[in-house]
Amino acid sequence: MPNPAAGVFKQLAFKAEATYGAAPGQASGQLLRRVQSTVDLQKEAYQSAEIRPDQQIADFRHGVRRVQGQISGELSPGTYKAFIENALRRDFTTGVSAATVSVTIAGSGPTYTVTRGAGSYLTDGFKVGDVIRLSVGSLNAANINKNLLITAIGSATVITVQPLNGVALVAEGPIAGCTVAVQGKKTFVPASGHTDKSFALEHWYADLVQSELFLGCKVSRISLGLPPTGMATIALDVVGQDLAETSAKRGGIAPSAQYFTSPTVATTTGVLAAVNGIVRAGGAAVATLTGLTIDIASNYSGDPVVGANTVPFQYPGRVLVSGQFTAYFDSVTLRDAFVNETEIDLLAAFTADNSAAAAFLAFTLHRIKLGGASKSDGEGGLVQTFPFTALLNTAGGTGIATEATTCAVIDSAA
Repeated sequence: MPNPAAGVFKQLAFKAEATYGAAPGQASGQLLRRVQSTVDLQKEAYQSAEIRPDQQIADFRHGVRRVQGQISGELSPGTYKAFIENALRRDFTTGVSAATVSVTIAGSGPTYTVTRGAGSYLTDGFKVGDVIRLSVGSLNAANINKNLLITAIGSATVITVQPLNGVALVAEGPIAGCTVAVQGKKTFVPASGHTDKSFALEHWYADLVQSELFLGCKVSRISLGLPPTGMATIALDVVGQDLAETSAKRGGIAPSAQYFTSPTVATTTGVLAAVNGIVRAGGAAVATLTGLTIDIASNYSGDPVVGANTVPFQYPGRVLVSGQFTAYFDSVTLRDAFVNETEIDLLAAFTADNSAAAAFLAFTLHRIKLGGASKSDGEGGLVQTFPFTALLNTAGGTGIATEATTCAVIDSAA
């Protein structure tokens, strides 16, 4: 009797499809880190409803085939960028920068202003929620190459920032010849030009020498979890078209062979933890946060058609962003935002370590509305729970301090 497959030998790899539901080329697959992947083939089942003289069921049939399941993992920069793009329907693009700028740093913490002598942050495309670094010029060592979250853009020449690692900046300036650059790449739900990509996912069971290739896969929901202790988590709900279980469906490659030959190694960036980073709600830092979740529902769906045992396409629905955060009940500010139906913003940036230039992921929701403010009771600190729904930021756009979107994500390793 052969030994059963072991999870430690299983590999998960993926590659974008050029044509929906068609196996892409074998080269350039990408291994994906995971806690687990439950993606699998599902079938509808039809049972005969005939009432027969023998008083028994005589037929049972398999129906429409679908791929469904979840990929869960620990959130790390660069690892899940393709799927975040898929959910938000826009590719990551490089952040903006301003070179040869004269800057003056002022303030005593936790926020500081970075004032430029000429030019415009707004015209250059800097946005609230971006993470920047200052470089070049004769800057103090405490100010150079440090992750700084933009919390406000007061005017064309003045931005307010907060260091992600909590280490103070040094007031100085003007310092000539500096570069102010947004780090990593950004994606967000766009107003137009939406992408609609699909992927092939492979489970390779090395100990069984067997491959399962799932085609037409899209991310219908991303769930992000940022607990006060432990690792940040990500869960990808996957929907797809079919399992390519024969060599004919796999471009002539037998299931006994690994489909994605020599896939690119998995990312090696550090896992994020919510203890490293900043959360700001309603324009103020939330120092008593006890948990944060963000859900991005891209709502892909498809219906069966007559004459085919697979769903021909997964169609996009609206992108819905929601979530919940919990915080100790230390003031009525957030409670009153719920009571008065006041819209607030939510900025969250988390790093892989405490170094000045650590890898990070940042999430910006410029316009959220709280759906509750319930409080716990009992011994110890009382905790408030704030469910929220994110809305389109209709006040954002080109030359303005905020993006015209529901949700924006910056990935330093994208």
